[in-house]
Amino acid sequence: MMRPSPDISVVHLCLEPVDFRKGINGLAALVEAELELNPFDEALFVFRNRSLDKVKILYWEQNGFCLWQKRLEKDRFHWLRQGGTAEIQITGRQLNWLLDGYNLAAMKGHNKLHFSSIV
Repeated sequence: MMRPSPDISVVHLCLEPVDFRKGINGLAALVEAELELNPFDEALFVFRNRSLDKVKILYWEQNGFCLWQKRLEKDRFHWLRQGGTAEIQITGRQLNWLLDGYNLAAMKGHNKLHFSSIV
């Protein structure tokens, strides 16, 4: 089975839907022009369609681009929303949760505590 590794450190999640007729060249141009990121970086660039039933992942691997796609037959992906930005960064683990159908916005761990003294 082919799937992004949870150990991937940099995943850029494009928040707006894209035209899924775009292939490698169109998505790489979108990364560079609209997201203002380098498509040749060691990172995954994740896109969704308008109906939230398809995901495409673009990445550069040593000497060429790779394009990975998943299409859901019944369900929809729970996409994150962030006002004012075109993309956000998530982890490889979060990407796999998203691909499994989890709602990342609803998943919240314990609050981080900061102490300066034990007494």
